[in-house]
Amino acid sequence: MAGQARHLKVKDGRFYARLAVPARLHQIIGKTELVVPLGGERRAAMKALPAAVATLQRQIDTAESKTNVNRLDDPRSPITTQDYGRAVWARYQAMLEADDATRAAHPSPRTISDEQARLLAHMNSGAVPAAPLAVLDATLDLTRLHSIREIDQSVRQVKLDALRDDLAAGRTHLVEHEVDDFLLRNSLTAPEGSAERAVLAKQIIRAEIEALERTRERDRGDYGGKPADPAVKPPAPPIDTLVPVNLAKLLEAYVTARTQAGSMKDGGKRPRPVIDNLRKFLGHSDARRVTRKDFLEWRKHLMGPCKLSGKTVDSIYLSLVRSLWSWAVDSEILPENVAATVRQARPKRQRTREAGYTDAEALAVLKATVPYQPKQDSNGRIHEASKFTSAKRWLPILCAFTGARVAEMAQLRKEDVRQEGDRWVIRVTPDAGTVKAGGYRDVPPHRQVIDLGFITFVEVAKPGHLFHNEADPARSAIVAGRLGSKLGNWLQEAHLVPTGVQPSHGWRHRFKTQARELGLSDRIADTIQGHAGKTASDDYGDVSLIAKARVIDQLPEYDLY
Repeated sequence: MAGQARHLKVKDGRFYARLAVPARLHQIIGKTELVVPLGGERRAAMKALPAAVATLQRQIDTAESKTNVNRLDDPRSPITTQDYGRAVWARYQAMLEADDATRAAHPSPRTISDEQARLLAHMNSGAVPAAPLAVLDATLDLTRLHSIREIDQSVRQVKLDALRDDLAAGRTHLVEHEVDDFLLRNSLTAPEGSAERAVLAKQIIRAEIEALERTRERDRGDYGGKPADPAVKPPAPPIDTLVPVNLAKLLEAYVTARTQAGSMKDGGKRPRPVIDNLRKFLGHSDARRVTRKDFLEWRKHLMGPCKLSGKTVDSIYLSLVRSLWSWAVDSEILPENVAATVRQARPKRQRTREAGYTDAEALAVLKATVPYQPKQDSNGRIHEASKFTSAKRWLPILCAFTGARVAEMAQLRKEDVRQEGDRWVIRVTPDAGTVKAGGYRDVPPHRQVIDLGFITFVEVAKPGHLFHNEADPARSAIVAGRLGSKLGNWLQEAHLVPTGVQPSHGWRHRFKTQARELGLSDRIADTIQGHAGKTASDDYGDVSLIAKARVIDQLPEYDLY
C-alpha cells in the first residue's frame, strides 16, 4: 500500500497541508506546526497540496528572515495561496481577451473578396507585367489575407504542444516573463529557485494550456467552453464580499448539533456568555472576519481587564471557540479553524492538602446539616423555604454516600426514588434536568440514609422535584445548579468548608478516596459517581445494581449523635 503523502494530514475525513515549525522559530510564529485546510475530497486535496505547502514554507522563510538582523527588509509581500488563484485566472482571462483582439483584427470575408476584385481589375488593366515574379508580387497581399487565420492556428498549436511538454518535464522558461510581470504588478515576491516561484510558474502554464484549448474550440465555432483543469477557476471572492456568518446563529447551530448528538444537555447555557464576551470584544458579530490575531488579543483581554484565571480562559473560553470553529470547518461553514492553536498556559495547581473532606471535616458538615432546623423570628415564623431546608438536610449526606454532583442530587424527583425487591434505588436521570455524563444511572442509597428517614421524606413529598419548585425540565438544571451553589455558600459562611476544598465537589473526592482505602473497584465507583470510563475495556460488560450496592454497603456510617 502506498505511503502517506508528505506534508498531508488527514483528520476526521478531511485533508490538511501540514508543515512542522523548526523549534528555533516557535516563539516567532507562535505555533509548533502550520496547517492549511484542503477540503474533504482527496483528489482535489492532492492537487492543492503543493501550493499549500509552498505557502506554509513561505511563512517559515519569513520567520527565518526575522532571525537575521543583517537582512534588508523587502517591501514586497510573500506570495500566498490566494495569489496563485488570482494569477491563474488573470492569465487565463488575459489570453482569451488577446484571442478576441486577434480574431477581431483578422480580415473578414468581405475584405478578402474586395482585395481579390481589386487585384483582378489591376491585372486586367495591363498594369502588371506577364512575368511570373511580377504576378507573384502583385498577389502577395491576397495570399497573406487568405492564410493569416491558418498561420495563427498553427502558431497556437505549436505553443500548446510546447507548454504541454514543458509542464510534463517541469520546465517553466516559456512563462518566466509572465511570472515576473505578475509579481511586479502585485508587489509580491517569489525568489528565484523557490518552491513558491516554481508553483506559480506551473500554475500559469496550466492556465495558458486551458486558454489555448478554448481558442481551438473557437476555431470550430464553439465559444461556450469552460476550463477542464480544476486549478483554472475564478478565485474565491474577497472576504468582505462573502455572506457574513453571525456568531450567535453559528453558536445556536453548534448547540443544536451537539444536543442532537447527545451532549450539551444544558442547551448551551455555558457557551452563550463566552460568545457574548467575544462579540463585545470584537465589536462585530461576523465569524468570517475573526482572525487568529483577534483570538490572541481576546485572550489578553480575558487575562487582563476581565481578570480571569489561566485555567478558566483555556478550559472554558478558548476551549469553546476551538471546538466551535472546528465544527464550523467540518460543517463547511467556515474555511479555517483560526482558533485551533490558540491556548493559554495554566498555572500548575499547588495543592496544600487533600481535595476531599477528611473524616473529621465530613463529620462536622453532616452533624450541622442532618439535624438542621431553620431559625424562627421573634414571632415564631420561619422565613426559609421548606424545600431549601430539606436541601440542607439531605443533599450533603446524599452526596457523601453517592459521590454524585450536587446538582444531580438537587434535581431529584419523587418518582426518581423506587424500590426493587428489598433495595431502594435512586435514579439520576436527564429527564429530571441534566446529567453531565449524558445517560441515566441507578444508585442504591446507603443504609444510614434510609435509617435517617430519607425514604419517609420522599414518600410524604408531593410529586415532582424534592428540593425545588421548578416544573419546567429545561430550567430544572439551572435551578438545581443555583441551589447547589446556594448550599455551598451557606456551608462556607458557617465555616464548615476548609480552605482548598470545594463545598460540594469535596464529597466526590472523598467518595473515591474511601473506595480506594477499602480496596473497592475504581470502575464501580466511577459508575456510581457518573464518571466516564478511562479505557475502551470499561465499556464492556455492565456494572449491576448488586455490584454498586456491595460498594456502597461497605462505606462506614457516620457517628452523628
